[in-house]
Amino acid sequence: MNRFPPLLIEPMQEDETARIQAAIDQVAARGGGCVELAEGIHNTRGLRLQSGVELHLAMGAILRPAADYGAYAQTSVSVVAEKSNRAMIVAGNATDIALTGPGRIEAGGEHFIAGSDEAMGTFVPAEYRPRVVVFESCRGVRIERLEIVDSPMWTLHLVNCDDVYVGGVKILNNRRMPNTDGLVLDACRHTVVEDCDIATADDGICLKTSAGPDRQAIGECENVLVRRCLVASNSCALKIGTESYGDFTGVVFEDCRVHDSNRGLGLFSRDGGHMTDIRFSRIEVDCHETLDGFWGSGEALTVTVVDRIPTRRAGAVRNLVVEDLRGQMDGAIALVSTSAAKIHGVRLSRLRLRQRKGPLGTGLRYDLRPTNADIAPSADAAGRANAWTKGADGRVVGLIDYPGGMPALFTAGIEEITIEEAHFERPQPIPEGWNVESVVHKVTEPDGSREWEI
Repeated sequence: MNRFPPLLIEPMQEDETARIQAAIDQVAARGGGCVELAEGIHNTRGLRLQSGVELHLAMGAILRPAADYGAYAQTSVSVVAEKSNRAMIVAGNATDIALTGPGRIEAGGEHFIAGSDEAMGTFVPAEYRPRVVVFESCRGVRIERLEIVDSPMWTLHLVNCDDVYVGGVKILNNRRMPNTDGLVLDACRHTVVEDCDIATADDGICLKTSAGPDRQAIGECENVLVRRCLVASNSCALKIGTESYGDFTGVVFEDCRVHDSNRGLGLFSRDGGHMTDIRFSRIEVDCHETLDGFWGSGEALTVTVVDRIPTRRAGAVRNLVVEDLRGQMDGAIALVSTSAAKIHGVRLSRLRLRQRKGPLGTGLRYDLRPTNADIAPSADAAGRANAWTKGADGRVVGLIDYPGGMPALFTAGIEEITIEEAHFERPQPIPEGWNVESVVHKVTEPDGSREWEI
């Protein structure tokens, strides 16, 4: 890459799609190099990166994609997410590609708001929204020193990619817009993410293993390192799942700070892929309660294993290490499996957490969403697909009261847990709706005939 001087594109008033795409194709044809967008505003529709090409946004350069889902008919992708099969910048089966700053992508998310749901705390999104970046089946991917603001849907979605580097990226999305995940690593391998700053309504940095058009796993997540990132999320800041058709192995999150967030750390097994050898080290969290439109409410750590489809067992969680976790939370730590797959071999070491009384009271329940009920709510049910559904009793399905009140740490359906040097600072006297015990383990006979707490 960069064997020739950059091909410089000066801004123009009209749509620059054809001009920029021609430059990308020209640079690819000559064996690779850099297409540089100069300072100023560049209006485009969908762009497609080619092997060996770096698309560089210079200081002061603003890429402003069209605020119209129809503008991306030529940049469709194979993995569908929230009905979206289109993106603003795509690449497929490419090698040695890069998207770099310090320029900015203004993604126009405000144009994809259809309404507001004040009770749930979210906007109602348009039915069809493009993702900002989707790279599929690529090798040698580099995204760095780039700023992206106001994504209408998932921001960076890397699918079945190898040898990935994401560094120094800043993402700032609307904190009420659903499904605006910051970085989604979907069945990616040999990946490093570092020094990123992400603030969004949905998940911050999320590892998935989605299903392809044949409903089979597109791949596995292996050897992923996330470090020195600053993340704010109204959903889960550092997350694995919920799409989990393939396995996750050898994943490390370390030296990160989670601030102004709902959930801090989370593993969500739903679709059959196993999660093995996962480590969170030296993480600082500040987790607050949220309204029911967002999954979870103020948990520093959540691990749930749930059979999303009764006929397909969720994958097991094995060998999870959480060490040197500190900060504050309105909710609790919840490790819960309702699946026969269970959670095996957890080690919690050197936890120092202050548990606060939240202003909403939503942290008094643990959250098993997404459940089977969230896949497709019936026409007469209150809810939004893959978000929330209310049952006949008027309660959101999947929200469960902690037995005996909210502890600091709750486990159910777990085997082999080691807790070392865990300190929970709790208000005194214990607030109403809280469990007087800091740690509660719920044990259930396999046939469900008996359960008790220890």
